[in-house]
Amino acid sequence: AQGSGTTRLSVATGQTTGVYYVYGGRLAQVITENLAGVEATAEATGASVDNIKLVARSDTYLGFTLADTAATAVQGTGKFTEPQPIRALAYLYDNYTQVAVKGGSGIRRLADLRGKRVSLGAPNSGTEVTARRLLQAAGLDPDKDVRGQRLGLNESVQAMKDGTVDAMFWSGGLPTGGIKDLTSADRDVRLLDTTDVLDELRAKYGPVYREVLIPAATYGLPGDVRTVGVPNYLVVNERMNDELAYQLTKLLFDHKADLVRGHPEARKLDPAKAPATEPVPLHPGSLRYYRERGAAS
Repeated sequence: AQGSGTTRLSVATGQTTGVYYVYGGRLAQVITENLAGVEATAEATGASVDNIKLVARSDTYLGFTLADTAATAVQGTGKFTEPQPIRALAYLYDNYTQVAVKGGSGIRRLADLRGKRVSLGAPNSGTEVTARRLLQAAGLDPDKDVRGQRLGLNESVQAMKDGTVDAMFWSGGLPTGGIKDLTSADRDVRLLDTTDVLDELRAKYGPVYREVLIPAATYGLPGDVRTVGVPNYLVVNERMNDELAYQLTKLLFDHKADLVRGHPEARKLDPAKAPATEPVPLHPGSLRYYRERGAAS
């Protein structure tokens, strides 16, 4: 959207107590303060699927997305009826699959969720995509074998506190405000080790999934928790002006310290790792930046 010489951009983020929203809000501020003639605002959304649909409709959007959701967008599968015109600016950081269960529920692994009341994440969120795949990898049908509810992060946390669900899925950075709130309010809440399904996930969907560790101190847990990690990408429409895409990519690294003040996950910004956005192609403007840095061929 051009008007009075100002380019207006929107940053499609996620739910208000999630990392995308906090990180994206800071990113919009940093863009507005540092790119001449550009104003950016952050929007709360349902997250990955919603964000890709917004980006696909307009070259004025930047969107945060999980790599597994982005892969289906590029292929035109899952929630997408045709390949979406998206390009990546950068790999940002990993999302951690956080499956919270009530203490005393007897739930020790994903397969134990059979017959339980489970929040699978908000409709059209990356969390929902990942949750369904994890359940299937554990041998469960998400539509029949669990009593699934499609709740956003805030609603899931409240349902756990109220005892109306036995478990909840969340895919997010560390720490996620909503999960911190839950573990502080209920010291018996535990996070599941989900890595027993990692081989099955990778066999079906490829190396987009990897093992990551949630340190005990993140949420005051009794021990570290191994779980499935998924990369996060920042994506734009393939039609975005090359120079603008270049400037936005450069800004991520030039103003990394400003972004870290918004959320600590921005510490993971690394020009050597950022071009790894498979299977989403890099935007030509971003590619030019990484080539100048010697980080891409």
